[in-house]
Amino acid sequence: MPTEDIKSFLKPYLPSKSLDYCAKLWHRHPFHFKITKKRKTKLGDYRYHKFHKSHTITVNGDLNIYHFLVTYLHEVAHLLVRLQYDGREQPHGVQWKRTFQKLMNPVLNESVFPRDILIPLQKHMANPRATTYTDLRLTSAFRNYDTTQQPVLFLLDVPVGGRFEIDGRGFEKLKNNRTRAVCKDLKNGKKYLVPKMAEIRWLDK
Repeated sequence: MPTEDIKSFLKPYLPSKSLDYCAKLWHRHPFHFKITKKRKTKLGDYRYHKFHKSHTITVNGDLNIYHFLVTYLHEVAHLLVRLQYDGREQPHGVQWKRTFQKLMNPVLNESVFPRDILIPLQKHMANPRATTYTDLRLTSAFRNYDTTQQPVLFLLDVPVGGRFEIDGRGFEKLKNNRTRAVCKDLKNGKKYLVPKMAEIRWLDK
């Protein structure tokens, strides 16, 4: 696909200052790209198809432009590691971390990201994780730029003692840990560790 067509496709999803760079990456290392509906378990995905020797990257279409950019480069890093190591690498191992850091360097500045995202993002990129959802400070910064019509509530927003629902199951929040919270199932009384970035619905007491 010509670079200009790629830029036209990506334009609605990315900060303007990152558009040329992201389009060149796609043009230089071709892959199939799909914008998907919101997925609870992932922000993006990379797949290598052995039979066709082709690559597919998907990114959730509900992400704001800054979260989309980070996710896009996260998945391109997987592609580049696959090309270099032919599947012998760990999914989020040292090779991926270094490749992701290298891809992020050209956009890790205030011309691309607002300062309230850039500061926690720079810290995150010192040792990038498998998903930004485990970095509460960075995820909270991204949320400031979400444009969904209905506000999304996370377990992070629930105070200790608050009651909420996930996938039809009612819980009470008992204790906060670093990235997860101890929660009691209101039906069976069992305790579970639930990610703080899990989307929830308030329950009336």
